[in-house]
Amino acid sequence: MTDETGARPEAIPADDATVTTAEAPLAERVEAILLIIDEPIALVALAAAVHAPVPAVRQVLEQLAEDYDGRGHGPRRGFELREVGGGWRLYVREDHDDLVADFIGGQAPARLSQAALETLAVIAYKQPVTRSQVASIRAVNVDSVVRTLLARGLITELFADSETGAINYGTTDQLLQQLGINSIVELPPISPLLDDGADGFDEGMIR
Repeated sequence: MTDETGARPEAIPADDATVTTAEAPLAERVEAILLIIDEPIALVALAAAVHAPVPAVRQVLEQLAEDYDGRGHGPRRGFELREVGGGWRLYVREDHDDLVADFIGGQAPARLSQAALETLAVIAYKQPVTRSQVASIRAVNVDSVVRTLLARGLITELFADSETGAINYGTTDQLLQQLGINSIVELPPISPLLDDGADGFDEGMIR
């Protein structure tokens, strides 16, 4: 096909076309994973999850971080993408911490489920402890329960493991207030009658 001058229009290089059509889906896949994770995800693990090369995923992460900061084509978002503890995760901007805290605190109080109480007990006696360690002790998935406890302000993220990036959790002053104690060391000893789970508290017991 030619134009009015009889010349053929310049064809788009195949490589450029591939990049153009692949960038948006890759960014969408990366965002989808970032939205569901509770702990920072390592670059290599994220690349494997979205089935893309590590350099391409790092480029997308950097572009997303710029976009969320308002340095791209859109406005600054209420959240940001940060690399923490060797992994990447979305966080609420510090500017909105009070807003989020007020929102969570204003939610109608609800009783904790048995699963939440058991998970809270494990974290209280075993802290600092990771989600995978809690799941190992309880022999069930605790992702949603941990999110609930975080939202209720009963536990908090203490630090990320320097090697694995796994978040270690501990209890908050709010929990102490609700229990009517001044320190975790005032928690009663674990009953010897609770055989199932007692083995999980042998090491790292709070002293």
